[in-house]
Order: sequence, then C-alpha cells, then structure tokens
Amino acid sequence: MAPKIKTYYECAACGHQSPKWNGKCLNCGSWDSYEEKRTQPKQKKNSLEGVLRNQGESSKPIAVRDIPVQPQVRMDTMDSELNRVLGGGIVPGSVVLIGGQPGIGKSTLLLQTALNMPAAILYISGEESNHQIKMRADRIAGQNEKCLVFNETDIHLILQEAEKINPALMVLDSIQTCRTSDLDSLPGSVAQIRTCAQLVQEYAKKSNVAVFLIGHINKEGNIAGPMLLEHIVDTVLLFEGDRKFQFRLLRAAKNRFGNTDEIGIFDMRADGLQPIENPSELFLSNRFTEVSGQAIGTLQEGRRTVLSEVQVLINKAIFGTPQRSATGFDMKRLHMVLAVIENKLGLFFGQKDVYLNIAGGLKIQETGMDMAVVAAVLSAHFDLCIPGNFCFIGELSLSGQFSGVTQMDQRVNEAARMGFDQIFVPPNKRSVKATHEAKLISVKHVESLYHLMKDLL
Repeated sequence: MAPKIKTYYECAACGHQSPKWNGKCLNCGSWDSYEEKRTQPKQKKNSLEGVLRNQGESSKPIAVRDIPVQPQVRMDTMDSELNRVLGGGIVPGSVVLIGGQPGIGKSTLLLQTALNMPAAILYISGEESNHQIKMRADRIAGQNEKCLVFNETDIHLILQEAEKINPALMVLDSIQTCRTSDLDSLPGSVAQIRTCAQLVQEYAKKSNVAVFLIGHINKEGNIAGPMLLEHIVDTVLLFEGDRKFQFRLLRAAKNRFGNTDEIGIFDMRADGLQPIENPSELFLSNRFTEVSGQAIGTLQEGRRTVLSEVQVLINKAIFGTPQRSATGFDMKRLHMVLAVIENKLGLFFGQKDVYLNIAGGLKIQETGMDMAVVAAVLSAHFDLCIPGNFCFIGELSLSGQFSGVTQMDQRVNEAARMGFDQIFVPPNKRSVKATHEAKLISVKHVESLYHLMKDLL
C-alpha cells in the first residue's frame, strides 16, 4: 500500500506548522504567511543504522578532565578589523554568518578577504554572475590566484565541488539562494534555509573547512529565515551603518570562539572597505570649528574607546507641537535629558524644536555620552561655542547628578591622547589618572556643569 501524503501549512516567517490555513500565524503573528506543504513518503530504514553507524571513540562518553586540550590555530584574514571581531582570526571548521542591509558591503568585505588571503578559497555566488564578480575584483585589486569562483545554487553540487577542491575557506553568497532538490519549496523558504544550513555545518565540521555565510535581513532588521539558522552557526556578525555615510561597523552578535564586545570599523571607498584602526581621528575632524551646539564625548565599544561629536540644534517651533529628532541616539533618553535640564535649570523646551545628531553615523548604545549631550544642549540653547579641547564623560541620573561609567581610565587616557586637555568627569571615589597631560574637571550636577561652562567660556 502506497504511503498516504498529507497536506499541512507552514509559516514562511518562523516555520510554524498548522494542519489548516490561517490568515495570521499563531506563533509569530505574521499575516498571510502560511504556505501549503505536503509530507514526503518516509523510506524504511534499518533500526540499527543510527546506533551502529558511529562506533568510534568520539561517540563514547568521556570525562571532562580526560579531554585533550589542543592549541587553537586561527587563519589570518589580512584584515585587522575583521580579525578583531572574530577574536583573532578564522577558526578552521567554524561557520560564520554575516548579515546586513542590501548594499552595505557584505559581499565586498568577503570578496576582498578571499582575494587578500594567501590560501585556497572557494567563493560561491548564487546572486551575481562571474562577470559581476570579476568587475568587483578588479576594483578591489586583490592578488590571490587560489581564489576560485563557482556560480551555483544547488547545495549538493556546491558541497561536491568543495570536497574535490578542499579549500581552506568557503564563502557562500548567500544562504537564502541555496536550494536542495529534496524539498519542493522555493529557495529562501524556512525549510530550504534550515536544510541547506545544516548540510553546510556538517560539511564544515567534518572537513575542518571554515565557511562564511552571507544572510539577508527582513524589514525588522533581523536575519531572514528561521531562528535556528543563528543557533547552527558558530559566529553571527552584523554589518551596520547608513549607506549615506562612508563608515561601516561590523559587530559580533554571537561568537563561540571570542567575545561579543568587539567591533570593527571600516571606511567604504571605491577600492573596497579599508579598516580604520583609529576612528577618533576621522570622527573628530571638525572639532576646532567654532560653532555652538557641539560637544565631544566618549563611547566604549568592547575594548576600544571612540571619541565622537554630539551635534544639537534648537530652534523655535513653527508648528504647535515641538519636534524631537535624534540620529544615532536613543530618542527616549533624549527626552529624559531634556526633562532633567528643564527641571534642574528652569529652562523650557516646550515651544522649541530639538534636533540631535551623532557625527559619522555612529549609533550610541550606552550612557557614557550623557554629559556630552547635556553640554551640547546648553551650548545650543545659550549660543555658547565649546572649545575643541573640551571632552565630557559621564552618565546623567534623574536627580540631575553625573555618575561614572565603565572603564573611566581608558576613556580619559584616550581623550588625553587625542589632545583634549580639559576633561569633564563626575566625582569618583577612585581617583582617575591620565597618562597624558590633561586637566580633570570634576562635575557633580547639571547646575555645576552649566556654571563651569559659563566661567570657562
């Protein structure tokens, strides 16, 4: 008797299965996302096949103290910023997923990495033709003769070719274009992405070949496909930045072979992505411009201290409701800062538009820039020009007091190294010392900052 084929419905957004069609997904809430699927007839398998297929030593339980410790060998990507985010280089046998907006530079970064590394690289392209890749390679001007390009989307043919070549690194651009003939669904569906990712992971662990996967993102900013994809891979890197700016940030959201605090900063140019080892020099190019509404602060990204400029514009509201806009800064925190200034200093922003911008396209995700934001707001409100040698470090509380933030010593030393000799810091029980010549000015409250700025300016 032939096996019965059943019909079910699967959500294209999260993979949830339902016996009947629904307009709204019962798991993730997506509308009109259920697709009709049919079960495949199951083939009879030997019940002892799964038990007897692996009788090696690796299948037996072993005590933790008896596990041999082997030195971790990493491959140099010839890119200091990419090495930093990966934790020191590429680990053989690891699977790395890179996601980001369209046109942000994912393919460019991996292609120039493949052309700069002196190892055998297999570059799989499922989106671009060989001619398009050749034009980008000529623009990047890489010189790796061992870099091979394979234009294919069938995952079985890709893995067969990879086993013949046995490269040190395989780049798959992108995982959403890969497909397997074992499934009837279209490429990019949850089932196709899940199956192809599992096959790639098994190949990487078995052959000890490192694999880079490029992943698309959806309109919410998450990597498209099932959440299982991010659990399968060893490292998840997110390529961030605004295409209007030339700077790109590479951030690790998951890393089994390193920490997730590091970021890599790149400069998008015509000849590719250039690593930036000292980003403060670029972000502070206009620090000596005598205009109001600008203040310099510090932010900590992993082990790296970056100095950035806060720009504030305050104008009389034309419409009845005042406008609030923040680029690169949390809007809710901007409202909190304005409320504290109004309450403690008696200023009124109810009839004024307030616009805040973080120079260079950076996105602030910490509170160490609060004092710089307060200084920029006061500078814009009173039309005071803050000198280019002033730097502000501190977190603002609801009581109007400033408190210290993490790694104060490193922030102060970086500011002093960049030539800031007037550094405003909150009072700290533990004395902060600068290795370079700089004057530390203690600021306890918003009122103290206002009076200090008026006296110094």
